Amino acid sequence: MAFPTDEEFPPPHVAIGREGEVATATLVNPARRNAITVGMWRELEAFALAVGADSDVRCVIVRGEGGVFSAGADIAGFAEERSGAEGARAYDDQLELACRAVEAIRQPTVAVLEGPVVGAGAALALSCDIRVASEDVFFMVPAARLGLGYDPRGVARLARILGESTARWLLLTAGRLPVQRAFLTGAVHEILADDALDGAVARLAERLSENAPLTLSAAKMALRAITEGAEPALLEEAWRMVDAADTSDDYAEGRAAFAEKRRPHFEGR
Repeated sequence: MAFPTDEEFPPPHVAIGREGEVATATLVNPARRNAITVGMWRELEAFALAVGADSDVRCVIVRGEGGVFSAGADIAGFAEERSGAEGARAYDDQLELACRAVEAIRQPTVAVLEGPVVGAGAALALSCDIRVASEDVFFMVPAARLGLGYDPRGVARLARILGESTARWLLLTAGRLPVQRAFLTGAVHEILADDALDGAVARLAERLSENAPLTLSAAKMALRAITEGAEPALLEEAWRMVDAADTSDDYAEGRAAFAEKRRPHFEGR
């Protein structure tokens, strides 16, 4: 049997799609099990900034091509892109810029996890609001097997989402965390059989898209402010967004729909 060579695979990229009110970013690097290149981090950052400004988008999905989320960073380019302390810091800065941009998307974000969720792939998954996983998913942070220093900002993200104890285990053992254990930490919200995954994600995206967008954005901002140490600027912005929701047409619509016992129709204003 002839196996495809690297040249026969598409170049690494992030495929952007849109169906109705749902935007999707898909990691595409099949030759490396969707390992994320520096160029892909830049594409993810640009996507996050653009989709957050699109009022027609109500939900954002992040996933990997071909039944695999991501085997981590594409270390094939590390000798050039992450060499020395300066190169490593520049690489880590780009990764963090992309993850922070995903965290700042005002719409709810859903990571659809399949197979390996490793290293940089775990950082991306943990930057999303909700994580839905297939039964074969595992998390892994192999920095200790590569000898590289793991970005303290990434360590903070691991500890924040997985809990300090589980983050410590992942970082020190470089072992595999099965999806069932990740579910117990709250890092994964739902585990599904392969044949049920896409249907569940579609239903979740529909549910999120139907909810009041101003309320969701305000809630996300408040959560960011709390998890980042009650950062004053974020708290101030969260209050501004709460006030905007409380004086919106959507709030009037929600009250009317409740009184009339019908489903509300929110327009984000």
